[in-house]
Amino acid sequence: MANTEQYIIERAKKWLEGNYDEDTKQKVKALIEADSTELTDAFYRDLEFGTGGLRGIMGVGTNRMNKYTVGAATQGLANYLKRCLPTVMRYQWRLLMIAGITILFLLVLLQM
Repeated sequence: MANTEQYIIERAKKWLEGNYDEDTKQKVKALIEADSTELTDAFYRDLEFGTGGLRGIMGVGTNRMNKYTVGAATQGLANYLKRCLPTVMRYQWRLLMIAGITILFLLVLLQM
């Protein structure tokens, strides 16, 4: 159990030291200081992309919907498309533009 708690605290501290906005860092710091159950739920795993898409509770942490987890999923999709579907990227640019605009719209909504 102690190893699990240490793992979660280490993941949370990365959000304090990383390239995250100050509001996010303050919320993570508050979680570390206050509620170990909520901290555990927010950081024990990465939010997964399932059959319903990327879904989860809004908030800070790797297991929450926020601009950082959506950004990471978007980057992962872009990396996949670039590596595996070069023909699609060359010839179906309109479809990819629509997908990019949709993702950008979602990122803007998350910041509201």
